[in-house]
Amino acid sequence: MKIGRITISDRASAGVYEDRSGPEIEKALSEFFPGAKYQTAIVPDEAKVISETLIAFADEVQCDLIVTTGGTGISTRDVTPEATMAVLEKQLPGFTEIMRVQSFAKVKTAILSRAVAGTRGATLIVNLPGKPSAVRECLEILAPAIREGVAHLRGEDPHGK
Repeated sequence: MKIGRITISDRASAGVYEDRSGPEIEKALSEFFPGAKYQTAIVPDEAKVISETLIAFADEVQCDLIVTTGGTGISTRDVTPEATMAVLEKQLPGFTEIMRVQSFAKVKTAILSRAVAGTRGATLIVNLPGKPSAVRECLEILAPAIREGVAHLRGEDPHGK
């Protein structure tokens, strides 16, 4: 399985601080998808750069799954949802609905998230929050649906029948 992980942060991309959310994606997903190969990027909060990176990971690298972290809030520079929507072919609102509901139980401001999810070709794309602990919590919730979604996109029977 090929997994793309993209950290979206002006400061992390400029080297102002260390990216902790991106590595947390790999750590969390390794529990669910052992042996996965990762393509990684750290990009600024620029819609064009985000979209171009998503397209490259989906179309050229042919990642089965792309997970982004950061840029899903309501600040002026938070453009990850718009950049993701620009490249999606199908939306999967259930992914982000359940993330917000589950996260809201712990953090009442989770409803400010504008994360989106969907597909581009045979690639599943999911936006996650920028906080490392939230990355893990969301991936634990989503792992079964990610596994099944990737199987469907690969043309496999997710239930082995």
